[in-house]
Amino acid sequence: MYDVEQIKTIQANTLKWLDKKLALDVTQENIEMLREVLRFHEYRYYVLNEPSISDVEYDLVYKKLEQAEKAHPEWVISDSPTQRVGVGMIKDFPKTRHLVPMLSLENSYNSEDLLDWDRKVRELSGLETLEYTVEPKFDGASISLVYENDKLLRGVTRGDGETGDDITPNIYQIRSIPLSAKFSIHNIRQIEIRGEIMMTKEHFRRYNEKLMEEGVPPLANPRNAAAGTLRIKDSKIVRERNLVGFLYHVSDINWIENSATQQLKQHTSMIDMLWDLGFKSPKQEIKICRGIQDVVDEINAFEKKRDDLPYEIDGMVIKVNDLSLQEKLGMTSHHPRWAIAYKFKARQATSKLLDVEFQVGRTGAVTPVAKIDPVAVGGVTVSSISIHNEDYINEKDLHIGDRVLIERSGDVIPQIVKALPEWRTGDEQPIHFPKHCPVCQESLHKLEEEAVWRCSNAACAAQLVERIIHFVSKDAMDIRSLGEANVRKFHALHWLNDIPGVYALPFDEMAKLDGFGPKSIQNLKAAIEQSKHQPLFRLIYGLGIRFVGETTAKTLARHIHHLFDLEKMSLEELQQLEDVGIKVATSIHDFFCHPEHIRMLKTLETIGLNLVSEKQIQTSGSLVGKTFLFTGTLPTMKRSEAESMVEAEGGQLLSGVSSKLNFLIAGEDAGSKLEKAKKIPAIQILSEQEFLNMVYGSNQH
Repeated sequence: MYDVEQIKTIQANTLKWLDKKLALDVTQENIEMLREVLRFHEYRYYVLNEPSISDVEYDLVYKKLEQAEKAHPEWVISDSPTQRVGVGMIKDFPKTRHLVPMLSLENSYNSEDLLDWDRKVRELSGLETLEYTVEPKFDGASISLVYENDKLLRGVTRGDGETGDDITPNIYQIRSIPLSAKFSIHNIRQIEIRGEIMMTKEHFRRYNEKLMEEGVPPLANPRNAAAGTLRIKDSKIVRERNLVGFLYHVSDINWIENSATQQLKQHTSMIDMLWDLGFKSPKQEIKICRGIQDVVDEINAFEKKRDDLPYEIDGMVIKVNDLSLQEKLGMTSHHPRWAIAYKFKARQATSKLLDVEFQVGRTGAVTPVAKIDPVAVGGVTVSSISIHNEDYINEKDLHIGDRVLIERSGDVIPQIVKALPEWRTGDEQPIHFPKHCPVCQESLHKLEEEAVWRCSNAACAAQLVERIIHFVSKDAMDIRSLGEANVRKFHALHWLNDIPGVYALPFDEMAKLDGFGPKSIQNLKAAIEQSKHQPLFRLIYGLGIRFVGETTAKTLARHIHHLFDLEKMSLEELQQLEDVGIKVATSIHDFFCHPEHIRMLKTLETIGLNLVSEKQIQTSGSLVGKTFLFTGTLPTMKRSEAESMVEAEGGQLLSGVSSKLNFLIAGEDAGSKLEKAKKIPAIQILSEQEFLNMVYGSNQH
């Protein structure tokens, strides 16, 4: 970005602003020189990680500019270093359409996948050997930046791939992203750049330490920390968290002159351009490979130094280097044909199984949880792992005292892969599944077709607490100020013994507790009052009826006017509803036949909760009469967002694969639902992009 002469000049100018003897005053003539000094040192610190002045010295120079612009507001320009701060609270993030859709990449998990991809690319291109690039697959939050006339115009999240949230004020706080860049020297008027916003491992460690000091649970990984930070509406907090932006792809260019000769002919030349203009691009990490075997060798070498990197990566990205060849190869509706992502193997570690705790859930299910020696797996410290049920324990031949192999599947959910019997000393003890509930001592039972042991005592204290926690949760009644910790605390104080008790908490007594000041109590009161007006499907879901998830709750709410209509419906009538089979119908029927449940619901109605459905069956929309199910992780959107799109167009959501299902939208790690759907010819299996094409295509007519 800076040549030798420029660096010498800026260093000399830096001394002018720091030298007390010179006592340089800021004038309209020299203020741009001051800004350039600050931009240079931001670049050295945030992009190169090679600061050439101390933080104190930087702050001294920064203060000079800040004071001058405050005294002369007419001198302020949009890309001044001072304009990164002072934005304050953001009211909302407006939706903005990307210039070019943000597609996902095809994934590969072994060298055979890469060889097959290479074969297809060679066949399509007509070339025997191709030049590829290999670069890290950054594990952060995807972002799209648009620069126009050399100035940062906007920064947008990935969103659904077509439209994202405009978070420009927060992008301003990421000091490795230039507020202006000289794209015009490349004859570029407007450019859209893609990248990843991340938190380094070190900043993540410091951030979690701060959270723990404040008594707040630490975050799981840097990716979640970065993604969550971008959604914060106070840009000052965003600045404090020291995010970094890696920019690695140019998705769209608008040239200053239509007749301009494009000089950027390779992906690597794009990366070089971004680096030279001051962006943190993977110039130092990217490798050029001649043929797929070189690619495989490079990936294997890079994976070995994965843990030495200052940031998290979850694989490598392979691209055809020639841009004209990229254009020739084109794209599918889901991903470009000229690029593929290689996902690293799941992270593994070994530890000792110290003990097993048996936890009772809201439906009475007893779940064994393994307690292990805390161990870091994929950047996360793991100390507790669900081991699911008795059959799982027996299949894995787990013993207390065993050395076990731990894996984070997809770098997210920790699992015990297997015991390591070769480490056994003879002191290990078998795991005995209890015959009685560990909380209320009621005898446990297990249905023949199930693997789960259950406590059938509906008055079991553990079930009661879990039911209340579920009732107040985000996806149910959404009483955000009444989280799990407070539910457990209030139950221990005998204030919260059933669901209606949520609406009769003793706030005067609560005010005597540490941590419950007037504001927090007022927030809790407001959240409880607001929950009375939640739509009916949330209440149905919040009741915790076995087998009734969000999707089934919405189906029930659409087909009734009042909640007590379900009390009058027979098993046969319930089974006529979409997505309701005999198992679900029996559970709903049994719930509404229980006198204690009816008394509870009548109490909730007296308290003022909404028991009336406002959302009747939609008879218009492009997806009316069609049924949908989503499985696996979608590449660009949350499953809840996709389900809302179905409902908005009159489609029906199902929670399981059956002959009633029309479309299964399968993401990554789709699992058994996908395999089951493949066996039913009438079910169409779609990718996320094919689903979006169905919805958007229908909307256009």
